[in-house]
Amino acid sequence: MAEGTFKVLLWGLAAMVFAMAEGARGQRVPCYFVFGDSVFDNGNNNDLNTSAKVNHSPYGMDLARGPTGRFSNGRNIPDFIAELMRFSDYIPPFTGASPEQAHTGLNYASGGAGILEDTSYHLGDRISFKTQIKNHRTAIMTANVPPEKLKQCLYTINIGSNDYLNNYFMQGDKYNTQRKYTYDQFADSLIRHYRSLLKLLYVQGARKVALFGVSRIGCTPRMIASHAGGMGCAAEVNKAVEPFNMNLKALVREFNTNFADAKFTFVDMYTGQTPFAYAALESGEELCAADKPVCAFRDRYVYWDNVHSTERANMFVAKAAFAGIVAFPYSIALLGIV
Repeated sequence: MAEGTFKVLLWGLAAMVFAMAEGARGQRVPCYFVFGDSVFDNGNNNDLNTSAKVNHSPYGMDLARGPTGRFSNGRNIPDFIAELMRFSDYIPPFTGASPEQAHTGLNYASGGAGILEDTSYHLGDRISFKTQIKNHRTAIMTANVPPEKLKQCLYTINIGSNDYLNNYFMQGDKYNTQRKYTYDQFADSLIRHYRSLLKLLYVQGARKVALFGVSRIGCTPRMIASHAGGMGCAAEVNKAVEPFNMNLKALVREFNTNFADAKFTFVDMYTGQTPFAYAALESGEELCAADKPVCAFRDRYVYWDNVHSTERANMFVAKAAFAGIVAFPYSIALLGIV
């Protein structure tokens, strides 16, 4: 099949999924559970003893609620997904939530969280992915959420970036993973841990699961400054995360093959992070830095601070994953139907 024909079919499929989703009425899934790191965190770190919390200005300046603990100027990716799935409100953080809220969904994500337990320990307290899964088990058992209902819920997970940013590529002597592992070996180690944790989540009822890959973190302002001399993307950092994403795709296929009722999908944050995906957004090497005046035209930029994306960039990612442009083999919209 010619590449041009494939692209036309891909866009046609995306349009069809949107049409099917628009034809549905009401909330598309009974509940939505969120796991991950600061990209998905919406307030779980607020009361922790950590430097990885943002419940202060200028974060949240474009949210009606103001600073909530979201690592952006406005909505994050799960917020947009909740809107697209027609939830009446955003999914609340696990911290401070009532037991009854487990029936419609909870957000367990924590800034600094990683697949590995010691990732980001230098930042202070954080809720690791393993602990997030434990919190989920406690929440659904306390609320007595029916197992069959859990199988119909949507689960989105964004984890792994900090294992590179705040572990493997952390400068100094805080971590020894880079001295211990090659890029491939480290990716293999992360995926082994990830697999075992996902199996726990599957046992708890997770069937419709979107796994977000690691983006081109070498192009974040932080890594440009620390690993590329301030000149262009840190190519070695981007190269290091490629085997993780490749293995994560394989892990999705593994779950879908080995578990007949599993509907896992991979959201490609790496190859999807292109000028096409972000339209006219600029890289914004120093935009919205904490110690500088906040940029006036935030909708033009990808990055809000030296690692985290703007609300506009979050919107592009969420909509692309929902439509299936960067999600394989299922769009997030399709997960609400199958």
